[in-house]
Amino acid sequence: MSNRLPHTEHTSRPWRIHELTRDFRVEDVWRYRTPGAGPDDFPLMLDALEALAGPANAGPAVRFLFAARWKLGALFGWDKPKASLGTRVRSLREILPPDLPAAADGVAVRGTPFTRLYVLEDEYALELANKTVHTVCHMGWVPAGNGEYELRMAALVKPNGMFGRLYMAFIKPFRYLIVYPALTRQWERAWRDRARLVPGTEGHSVRS
Repeated sequence: MSNRLPHTEHTSRPWRIHELTRDFRVEDVWRYRTPGAGPDDFPLMLDALEALAGPANAGPAVRFLFAARWKLGALFGWDKPKASLGTRVRSLREILPPDLPAAADGVAVRGTPFTRLYVLEDEYALELANKTVHTVCHMGWVPAGNGEYELRMAALVKPNGMFGRLYMAFIKPFRYLIVYPALTRQWERAWRDRARLVPGTEGHSVRS
């Protein structure tokens, strides 16, 4: 059974992220199986993900791709501060509705270039911007149809002009053939290993 889902699996749900990303396009929607998970286990899932975050835990092929990307970014200046959030584009944190609390002051997620946007009982959003795109990684906690819950991830992007669109087209095969399969193994392993990764029931919650 494929982990890739149609875009409507994201767009049809009443996520708060829709209020902030009307001019973003849905690039990918993916599912991650979390057997035995209940409606209140989303914070535990997020803690386990953070404990295992970053390409360093996703296997050699993903590490190679990300290392090549960072080298290209350094060579061509794709990731310079002037191309990032708050300079090239305004962070979505600046337009959060008053009833949508920002998460942890925009702290970067360990091992990744993403910063936290907001976290709710069933939603978590992160963002990044560079010379190629402004993108949001949205995670949602949804019923799996068998009384359990599972994690859904949507990649929402706003390419930076023609260069950004060409860049997204170029990396698409790598995302589907290498990155997402590795990410699936990594994130589903985070759930299976949650007791080891997050001792006790409180852990280091992204809510704090």
